[in-house]
Formats: sequence, C-alpha cells, structure tokens
Amino acid sequence: MRVMHNVFFTLKDQSPAAVKKLLDACQKYLTGQKGIVSFACGPMAPDLAREVNVRDWDVGLHITFTDKAAHDSYQDDALHHQFVNENKADWAKVRVFDSNV
Repeated sequence: MRVMHNVFFTLKDQSPAAVKKLLDACQKYLTGQKGIVSFACGPMAPDLAREVNVRDWDVGLHITFTDKAAHDSYQDDALHHQFVNENKADWAKVRVFDSNV
C-alpha cells in the first residue's frame, strides 16, 4: 500500500520571499529519495477561502511513497535531515498527515 505524506508548514515570516525559500529547499532536498512516486509542494492558494478551507499554513508538501518502507527510509535520509536542520528555525508550526492510499 502506498503512503501519502502531507506536511503543512506555518512560517514565522510569512513573506513571499520566506515562502519561496522553503519551497526551494523542498525541491532541493526532498525530491530524489528512492521510493517517491509523486512529489509536489506549493503555497497556500489565497483565492480558495471557502468556510471549510483550513488557512493557517503557508507551504504544503505532498509526497507519495511506494510503501511504508520507502517512507521510513525517507525519514532517515541524510538530505531529509539536512532539510529539517536548515529550515526548522523558520517554522512556527509543522503538521504532518500521513495516510495509506
């Protein structure tokens, strides 16, 4: 069964430059790990503001893995750790939603 890894980052600095910096880091560090089926990241869509939309985040990261083993390997990957270490000071809040798909 595939694993969908969704991470929603709320930044301390919510400027367009800070959002771009995190998006660039996602692209740089989180796209090459073995077992990734699909990768996407992007800013919150400002024009989608329905009552049901959660809007307390700035950058969404969405990765589908072939299976749990690939997800677990990604979590231990040196580039993933580098991404976290280089960017965590900029995060006000991080929420992770993993699901079997």
